[in-house]
Amino acid sequence: MGTSELMVVAVVVLVLFGGSQLPKLAKNLGSAQRELKKAMEEGKSEDPSSDAK
Repeated sequence: MGTSELMVVAVVVLVLFGGSQLPKLAKNLGSAQRELKKAMEEGKSEDPSSDAK
């Protein structure tokens, strides 16, 4: 993606969500990313032999 494509995407996001909703959207995306990372780490730390019952 080049600079012009990124600018088009930014304009579309602003039109769809509005300027006041962007901080809220970014906060929700950040918390979802943290939860996903935490779940992936918990999955790695589980003992694989406990699933073989």
